[in-house]
Amino acid sequence: MGLETGNNTAVAGHQHGISPPPESTPHHHLHLLPPSSSFLLQTPKVVIIFAMMAFSCLLLYRASPSVWFPISYNSFGTNSENKADDLKNILIKAATSDNTVILTTLNDAWAEPNSMFDIFLESFQIGNQTQRFLNHLVVIAMDQKAYARCLKLHPHCYNLGTNGMDFSEEAYFMAPDYLKMMWRRIDFLHTILDLGYNFLFTDADIMWFRDPFPHFHEDGDFQIACDYFRGNPIDLNNLPNGGFTYVKSNSKTIQFYKYWYESRLTYPGLHDQDVFNKIKYDSFILDNIGLQIRFLDTKFFGGFCEPSRDFDKVCTMHANCCVGLENKVHDLGIMLQDWKEYMQSFVNRTKKPDTVSWTVPQSCRGSFNRPRVPKKKDHLGSKS
Repeated sequence: MGLETGNNTAVAGHQHGISPPPESTPHHHLHLLPPSSSFLLQTPKVVIIFAMMAFSCLLLYRASPSVWFPISYNSFGTNSENKADDLKNILIKAATSDNTVILTTLNDAWAEPNSMFDIFLESFQIGNQTQRFLNHLVVIAMDQKAYARCLKLHPHCYNLGTNGMDFSEEAYFMAPDYLKMMWRRIDFLHTILDLGYNFLFTDADIMWFRDPFPHFHEDGDFQIACDYFRGNPIDLNNLPNGGFTYVKSNSKTIQFYKYWYESRLTYPGLHDQDVFNKIKYDSFILDNIGLQIRFLDTKFFGGFCEPSRDFDKVCTMHANCCVGLENKVHDLGIMLQDWKEYMQSFVNRTKKPDTVSWTVPQSCRGSFNRPRVPKKKDHLGSKS
């Protein structure tokens, strides 16, 4: 949306020496005036008012070199049309035949070499037939550095960026930047649904080991992983984790994401996951919208909170119940080694697969109780 301005200009003409003819001689000297003057002679006040208004508008227009309108939070920045086109092109290239994309978000802190992004991509490479999913993965970069790093490693990168917001640093759990980033994500996912794409959103601290799609529920509109799973996929008392969600694009989910995003105002200071735990019982969602919510079993979609114990069934593992980038990177590196050992056991048969177990968490254990050590950048911009 924008303001369209034409090239028309209003000119207030001089009317010296022109006055209405005497009533007794209505046609006196009329042949000396141009035909259009008859209108001016009849409505001089209207012409003067119109000319003054047009001249005022012209002065205001010329006094300002550009016209600015506030951009809604749902837009894509100052070059909204170009960015929207970029996003659509990327989604078209990455989507599966049923219009599904895999999405993750990335900032500079997580994109640095030998950090989270490298580990995340490696999990697809060493997983059981998971390499193909990289063709459908769209990385949403939250800042310019993350975008540049993504372009070096992956074909489908979108530079989201946001005016007035810096998401390049590590966003510590529940800090103001963390909350802004989480809600920006919810808003963006609403856009994806509105464009007609189903999505599987995955945090970058989730390792992919098997195809997750066979374990999604056919009747679910919105499906979400759990920190702790109670055994029943429709039990609203399950404790969900918004880092892994499979969502079908339809009128119900589009309405739901809009409602979810707006609910941040009802529950200020809470992040998206806590707000979801508040609104998942709302009659507006369950009855008015009719959203079918399904919770995913940790047997297939595990994490540090509740690990998937069976290596023959695990699809993903999440570094949840853990704070701090270094803690996550350390333990996820060990997790990949555990998985490699499991896969190698099929090759050399030196160890039975059923004897393999996770040796994590290590650094993540107790991370919530340890004081945060703030990171600083040196003059080159790298973390110390």
